[in-house]
Amino acid sequence: MSRPLLERMQRFVEFINSGDESLGKAVVSESAQFHVPFSPEPLKGLSGYMQILDMMRSAFPDVQWTLDDTVIEDERVVAQFTLRGSHNGEFFGVPASGKPIQARAINMYRFKYGKIVEETGLPDIFGIMLQIGAVKPPGAP
Repeated sequence: MSRPLLERMQRFVEFINSGDESLGKAVVSESAQFHVPFSPEPLKGLSGYMQILDMMRSAFPDVQWTLDDTVIEDERVVAQFTLRGSHNGEFFGVPASGKPIQARAINMYRFKYGKIVEETGLPDIFGIMLQIGAVKPPGAP
């Protein structure tokens, strides 16, 4: 396992849990591309990632990510996260429900010179939508 990349991922988690842009500058390349399910074009650089964090924090102000597992090969990392928070703001048009959420995300990262240059984020948005009552499970009244 690549200890330096694992340490970089742990710093990245500190950044996303705190929203501290100075931590973000240490781990995110200004040329980074972030592929997200809600935008046809990748978001770019630290400002692009801050858009992701702002969107999540506006819906789940207390959201926190836990890094559960990683697979590291060369300059690539596949990371499994659990995110937890409370739905206290609008999320994709769904008004705040106050409900707690817990969901998984499996993201793929590419690093260069110790910084993230690309992320493909695969959060379980469907699971979140079920938990906040935006969609009903099959067979539910």
